Amino acid sequence: MPVDIRSSQSLRLWHDVHLDLVHQGDDLSSRQIAILLTIYLETPPHTVRGLARKLGVTKPVVTRALDTMGKLDLVSRRRDEVDRRNVIIQRTVVGALAVERLGDTISARAKELPR
Repeated sequence: MPVDIRSSQSLRLWHDVHLDLVHQGDDLSSRQIAILLTIYLETPPHTVRGLARKLGVTKPVVTRALDTMGKLDLVSRRRDEVDRRNVIIQRTVVGALAVERLGDTISARAKELPR
């Protein structure tokens, strides 16, 4: 079902969600969040090459983001056994819980928007 909110409400929601993320310590960049949500919301497999193409950035940019997310155990990487040039990005339990928590935060903040 479509959600109809004004621009000011959208910005308030974005602000409040990002503020919550900072307070929770889940202080990821917009690029990192875009990569994380792509991995968890879109059908795998995900590769560094594929993520770079989707985001319109270079592979080293994706690799740096994945390095940070890997240290937080949000994702893991492994070499593709079929094509060793590819690096497969894998979901983790910690990452799945973080994405679920993000969804809960967005839902809770959206309910608080003035009507």
